[in-house]
Amino acid sequence: MYAIVEIAGQQFKVAKDQKVYVHRLQEEEGKKVSFQNVLLLEDGANITIGAPAIDGAQVEAKVVKHLKGDKVIVFKKKRRKGYRKKNGHRQYLTELVIEGIVAKGAKKKAAKSETKKEAPAKAAPVKKAAPKAEAPKAKVEKTKAAPKEALDLSKKTVAELKEMAKAKGISGISSMKKADLIEALKK
Repeated sequence: MYAIVEIAGQQFKVAKDQKVYVHRLQEEEGKKVSFQNVLLLEDGANITIGAPAIDGAQVEAKVVKHLKGDKVIVFKKKRRKGYRKKNGHRQYLTELVIEGIVAKGAKKKAAKSETKKEAPAKAAPVKKAAPKAEAPKAKVEKTKAAPKEALDLSKKTVAELKEMAKAKGISGISSMKKADLIEALKK
């Protein structure tokens, strides 16, 4: 039985009692971790493919130790220019031992984003402001109506604006740009 699982942003083909080196994980040495993002399971003759992951499947592993990988030399050179740079890098890794693959019935951890979404719903209700006099509302509506027309004109194409200008009887529209057409239509 083997599985293809995503661990720390990379996909690995794992089987029971296999050692896997992955990018450094936050868990301490000796702790057990489980990965729910199982993409494929093979159980003898049965192959199950997830879309994108298999519901209820998980891979259980134990963190053996944290270590650094082999040194990788990065050498850059431009010939005949006297340019040479040598740099080294050692990747931080975590060694895992796969303890088991569960095909069905694994409990999923509650997502943190779901709990955060529930919290604002429990907040105290917002108090409504007292109604204002009707006269100021009329002024507000008039001022808001003008920008809406301007926005509607800016969303239209140049061809539509030229047709509107023809209907109004504006002359010289063939050489006007979009901004000029909008200004002429506002007048």
